[in-house]
Amino acid sequence: MNHLLISDPTLRDGSHAVQHQLTMDHILFYAEHAEHTGIPILEVGHGNGLGASSLQLGKSLVSDTELLVQCRARLTNTKLGIHVIPGFATINKDLNNALDIGVDVVRVASHCTEANITKRHIEYSRNREKEVFGVLMMSHMASPAVLVEEAKKMESYGAQAIIIMDSAGASLPVDVHEKITALVHHLDIPVGFHAHNNLGMAIANSITAVESGATILDGTSRGFGAGAGNAQLEVLVAVLHKMGYQTGIDLYRLLDFADQAESLFCTPPHISSVSVISGLTGVFSGFAKPVERIAKQYNIDPKDVFFELGKRKIIAGQEDLILDVAIWLSHHAK
Repeated sequence: MNHLLISDPTLRDGSHAVQHQLTMDHILFYAEHAEHTGIPILEVGHGNGLGASSLQLGKSLVSDTELLVQCRARLTNTKLGIHVIPGFATINKDLNNALDIGVDVVRVASHCTEANITKRHIEYSRNREKEVFGVLMMSHMASPAVLVEEAKKMESYGAQAIIIMDSAGASLPVDVHEKITALVHHLDIPVGFHAHNNLGMAIANSITAVESGATILDGTSRGFGAGAGNAQLEVLVAVLHKMGYQTGIDLYRLLDFADQAESLFCTPPHISSVSVISGLTGVFSGFAKPVERIAKQYNIDPKDVFFELGKRKIIAGQEDLILDVAIWLSHHAK
């Protein structure tokens, strides 16, 4: 199979990079250019997904409804996608509203060992005749066998593909190979991979995923995403085309588009010392900015905060514990 499905979460994961302050101008520009460039799926929303805008996780500048309505109006061939984490997104309010607006692809996500919480959201979205992917986040925290077990649950609920996320950018190619191979071997639906670049492995891991049988990949313009960012979309597509894969994306337009997006949004994410520590400790990439802010407030080393968070196996959605760790470290240092 020579064709790969590319999903672009720049307007979702990229929200982390600007503390969820994407403006409507950013959104409209990106949606229009994604359509012209041939991006197959454009995933939009708060960094933590539908319904996640809050004081704890960060308030979005643009509401879910505004964002979805405006993007829907500008996308014809490009599918409109959302990231849904049960607990943040309710079915009756958030998900139902998004589906009414006309979302095409629903990616229902959970921590990699908690797939059971996705059952109702997956089934509801399938009953509404939407394309539904199951997503296992923080995949570095589970063995291949456990990922297969959790993915099979999602498959039984009706998921039409399974994506594993290297949410902390903690994986090496050998890890990706083992996990993708196991999933491809045991599932009857497509498998995909979502990379983060905290250890500089995003492109290598994405290519390893494809070589191991994955047929869906995520990438963002200039890597615009949490922590050190995601697999850089224009690099990923260029490498895939060089390898002989088809994506349906116009590479020349994509390269020009990425240059424009960089100038419009902000300085792209890069591999900072904090990002490296995030990857080494296996802590969610989206913690980088709050960790740096809180560590500065308490005059402690953010690297120490990450190591303690890693010891406690803190996961996405537990942002409030960053403050607890900072206070503990500040007292412990004395």
